[in-house]
Amino acid sequence: MKVAIFCGSARGNDPIYEQSTKELGQYLANNGVSLVYGGGNVGLMGTIADAFLGEGAAVYGVMPEHLVNRELAHKNLTELTIVTDMRERKAAMMEQADAFVALPGGAGTLEEIFEAWTWGQLGLHKKPSAFYNVNGYYDSLLSMIRTMAESGFVRPHYADLLINTDSPSQLLSELQNFKAPADKWS
Repeated sequence: MKVAIFCGSARGNDPIYEQSTKELGQYLANNGVSLVYGGGNVGLMGTIADAFLGEGAAVYGVMPEHLVNRELAHKNLTELTIVTDMRERKAAMMEQADAFVALPGGAGTLEEIFEAWTWGQLGLHKKPSAFYNVNGYYDSLLSMIRTMAESGFVRPHYADLLINTDSPSQLLSELQNFKAPADKWS
């Protein structure tokens, strides 16, 4: 299984984010999972890549050329795919991955996980989307998603499809046992 992990290019201001990222990466790597991610060597992106690599797992980075030119690319990846822009990056990651997980991060992380979740709703893929909710980081966002469903803007079963956990074993189990719903417009 290849899991795309979206996460911050910063480490955050609480050491729990970096520690949880490292533990998750080690757990997934030791359970036969490969990583697909943005290719960076900074922040939680670097932490997750190093955790997988440290356990001997394959790590596939996808990075726009303008970021490679700023020397932000991780140097020790199994494979680094260089693309022209962020749209191409997301498309390549969506194609390569079997599942999508958001760790703590900023606007880019949210944009990536929401696109993966939306594509799933539209039937463009049948892959799970998850929030690895370290220290309740995504509690407010998940509350907003429930409000969207209660207000009739998201079908409740699509809101319920989002995996929400801070447990590596539960995350992997839910990713492996995910059942995609019927297409939205069928």
